[in-house]
Amino acid sequence: MNSPPTAQVPGNAPSADPAQRRREQYGWYVYDWANQVFITSVVTVLIGPYLSGLACTTAGAPDTATCTGGAYYVHPLGVQLHANAVYPAVTTVAILIQILLLPLIGALADHTKHKKRWLFWLAFIGSVAVSMLYFTGDDYATASALFLLANVAYGASLVVYNSFLPEIATPDERDRVSTTGWAISYLGGALLLAAHLVLVLQADSLGVTEGEAVRIAFASVGIWWVGFTIIALKPLRNRYGELAAHAARPNVRISTVQLVHTVKEMRKYPQTLLFLLAFIFFNDGIQAAVRYAAPFAAQDLQLDQGVLMGTILMIQFVAFGGALIVGLIARRIGAKKAVLGTLSVWCVLVTLAYFLPAQRPLLFVAMGIGIALVLGGVQALARSMYSQLIPRGREAEYFSLYQISDKGSTFLGSLAVTIAVTLTGGYRVAIFSLIVFFLLGGYLLWKTDMRRGIRAVGNEMPARI
Repeated sequence: MNSPPTAQVPGNAPSADPAQRRREQYGWYVYDWANQVFITSVVTVLIGPYLSGLACTTAGAPDTATCTGGAYYVHPLGVQLHANAVYPAVTTVAILIQILLLPLIGALADHTKHKKRWLFWLAFIGSVAVSMLYFTGDDYATASALFLLANVAYGASLVVYNSFLPEIATPDERDRVSTTGWAISYLGGALLLAAHLVLVLQADSLGVTEGEAVRIAFASVGIWWVGFTIIALKPLRNRYGELAAHAARPNVRISTVQLVHTVKEMRKYPQTLLFLLAFIFFNDGIQAAVRYAAPFAAQDLQLDQGVLMGTILMIQFVAFGGALIVGLIARRIGAKKAVLGTLSVWCVLVTLAYFLPAQRPLLFVAMGIGIALVLGGVQALARSMYSQLIPRGREAEYFSLYQISDKGSTFLGSLAVTIAVTLTGGYRVAIFSLIVFFLLGGYLLWKTDMRRGIRAVGNEMPARI
């Protein structure tokens, strides 16, 4: 399959034509719409209970309720794991691979004149991997390997995708563009998740088992992801700045040398480093809460699949409005203050989660509404704030470090959850521990001087920070 035709534009600055910028922004939004279904339907809802169910069956547990807290183990690659720990363990390995791989992906992308092609093929690999989950049957090991591949491809695609933001939006537009992209992504995730909810709940009447319905959902995510990626790429334009202009094609050696230089160079930008450190901590809490909500609800709170999927679906619609509201607040008081406010809300939410009683779906739904209101805004604003703190022409390379900070934090969270679940058999203690990450991240963000950081990299100062 060939990637869509590309056009090359010299320089990395946004177009001076507002109409052209809007066209590119619309395309950029569509990729948020395209990839969010992987996070919403696969990562947040389906894959955790699915892998745990397969592993519990392999370990000999009669059902997932008995498996939770029981001595049911599997031994992938000779390592003893509680069956419920398979999902966080696979996530931990995927994140570790991304920590090692994404810097090189970013450096290579900055040396190419064909970033659109890179984005297409990374999305294509991820979509094929998630679609292949349809054929795994009861084999938890194969399902785990395919999920690992899809996860790595998804993370790599975001490095390239995020690097387009400084190229399609002026400094004063970035908060709006980033939060709008997040908001639209929630609508896309909600639309397909609604179809998956009907599919799973009506599986018997449709003549399929619940397991078969889940695998059909996996396949549809892959088709959605690659299909809308093709649409997203059409209005985007390839640019070539200082790095790509001097390279006929990406070169691993040159890109690696440039990456090492970038890491050393970042010492000149202490506010950028401080922001990344803050992001590592507070993003750890967000990502872990999203990734492990499904197994926490299914196993610790003993809620059925319909309640879980319905709650996650509700979160998508509320999060659409929440991202826009937080974006409006940021335009009035500044992005930094808005993010600090949302982190305070997260502290309250994870504390409440620890005390949630089992089999009380209304309380779980109420907590879901609180999560939805702050979920997208903090991530969108963090992406926008970071784009202000990186030098122009090095977007993909610097965003690879941002993505590593994202995956590095999730690695710490996933590792902690893996250990906690292996020791206790459940997720409750691990969820509560996330409050530490929100507090540390909030403190480091409060210490970050955005104005000094923006001036240090030579970027234009936005009206509000």
